[in-house]
Amino acid sequence: MKPEEAKQKALKVLDGSGIVLTEEEKRSMEVTDLGLNRIEDIGLQLVVYVNNERYCAKELVLLPEQTCSEHRHPPVNGNPGKQETFRCRKGTVHLYVEGNDTGPASCSPPRGNEEYYTAKKEIVLEPGEQYTIKPNTKHWFQAGKKGAVVSEFSSSSRDEHDVFTNPEIDR
Repeated sequence: MKPEEAKQKALKVLDGSGIVLTEEEKRSMEVTDLGLNRIEDIGLQLVVYVNNERYCAKELVLLPEQTCSEHRHPPVNGNPGKQETFRCRKGTVHLYVEGNDTGPASCSPPRGNEEYYTAKKEIVLEPGEQYTIKPNTKHWFQAGKKGAVVSEFSSSSRDEHDVFTNPEIDR
């Protein structure tokens, strides 16, 4: 799937979410496959509303069963790393964070990459539910069968400093 096709599919996932984007926001939607060329199952579509030295707000759009790879937001220049709150707007999001293993997971990491998914504490978010991820905490997430829309509210986002468990990822 090409990036433009992923963007169009993401815009369809947004339908019925209650999230309204301007034409400029639709055009500027970022599509990332994290350098793995597997956008159907590994990647993310996002719209950044604001990102400054104090805070950040984004919409994360996941295609059906698409996964954002395990990563963490480390300390940067004396700041403790990004703290983020995910609020599910549409669909189901399976979020995995470092912590006590919660038992059999509801979903599986993408095939061939299982070794790069070590966070085992599962949090399932349905529309209206939210969870806050502390700085420098390994986490990954995957949409349910119909895709998902997640609003992210966080401290400043410095994606270029994110540390991915999979060394092949290029953000």
